[in-house]
Amino acid sequence: MENKQPSRRDFVKQSSLLAGGLIATPFLSQATNYFSGANAVIKVALIGCGGRGTGAAMQALLSKQNVKLVAMADAFRDRIDRCHDSLLKEDISEATGIKGSTLKDKIDVPEERKFTGFDAYAKAIPLADVVILTTPPGFRPLHFEEAVKQGKHIFMEKPVATDPAGIQKVLAAAEIAKQKKLNVVVGLQRHYQNSYRELFKRKDLIGDITSAQAWWNNDGVWVNKRKYSQTEMEYQMRNWYYFVWLCGDHIAEQHIHNIDVVNWFKGGYPVKAQGMGGRQVRKGKDHGEIFDHHYVEFHYADGSVLNSQCRHIPGTMSKVDELLVGTKGRIAAGAANITDLKGKVLYQFDKKTENDPYQTEHDELFAAIAKGEYKFADAENGAKSTMTSILGRMATYSGQVVEWDKAINSGISLQPKVYDWNALPPVVPNDDGYYPVATPGLTKLGF
Repeated sequence: MENKQPSRRDFVKQSSLLAGGLIATPFLSQATNYFSGANAVIKVALIGCGGRGTGAAMQALLSKQNVKLVAMADAFRDRIDRCHDSLLKEDISEATGIKGSTLKDKIDVPEERKFTGFDAYAKAIPLADVVILTTPPGFRPLHFEEAVKQGKHIFMEKPVATDPAGIQKVLAAAEIAKQKKLNVVVGLQRHYQNSYRELFKRKDLIGDITSAQAWWNNDGVWVNKRKYSQTEMEYQMRNWYYFVWLCGDHIAEQHIHNIDVVNWFKGGYPVKAQGMGGRQVRKGKDHGEIFDHHYVEFHYADGSVLNSQCRHIPGTMSKVDELLVGTKGRIAAGAANITDLKGKVLYQFDKKTENDPYQTEHDELFAAIAKGEYKFADAENGAKSTMTSILGRMATYSGQVVEWDKAINSGISLQPKVYDWNALPPVVPNDDGYYPVATPGLTKLGF
């Protein structure tokens, strides 16, 4: 893939900068949100134990602070067991420089602190000082709200919601988190990547940003096929990527990274969007209801436009990158350079000094917590960049021009009324096993 973005696990295995960060210490009880001295243990609860949660927990435990995983929660017990086993067995010798190093001394999760079911999060959160929220995104607003209510520091993955009602819930909780001085980091890791930080420092070299392009084009992701014994709710939870109430569609779940970079460098969010999309290749019964391609024009208040594209179609051009064009030059994020309008290089980042941004976001979060500092308030931006991707999805699904203010204040919720294994999800298949799919020109916006 052109400008391929490595995974969390790739970065952990490649990094050799973490030596000395795995000192085993006693499990001590500490006052919530207050840490002082080398012996203070920062207790972590992992909410969502799939692949992403496993990676995030690993990064937390690899930070140079005295961190211990003390509770785990997931809708499914097998995910907890797989995650727990993976963390215990992970060979981190390359990261530490110590042959045979593992994370086992930083994991203390007995049976009574492994929770399953839709309410598992509420049982795990009170036991920790920091919570890691890595369930499917549809649950993020509910879990974030509870973690803030309980006064916990938070790392949560992107996107932070799948609908406008969820965005409003996250924004409201974010304000309370600020009042309580709770550190919140969102997994939009480019904010923690050296090359992006250095480009951002020098963005004035290109003058006023007049246009931008963003890409997340690749073959797509996994599919979990239906099993005979599953209820509809369990099937959708297992195959969550293909249902909008859980995933938000891949424009929100993946492409948010690129959209967020443009918002960050622009210092604002779009006021409206229009675009096109559909299902051309990925349209089987196990592909739920999401599109396999989106193309959106995001319009900002100053008249600048972001042309955004994301695609999950095998055999097509793969590209994950961002380009910003200004009155005096261009920023090419993948190439990590800044040029003038004639192509002369004004700045080139030295890629030998690139860091592991997945690790850095945890290193900086846990360092601030250990020092008793309040430094991170990522939730508001995370919510608004998530809303940007939702705005794009609403535009491609409907084929209409969608205005930010109307969309974010629409109150639209995609969530089920009841979270229960025997309850019906918001969408169900027809008699032939296919799900309803948005049709531009016919699908209504709902406001």
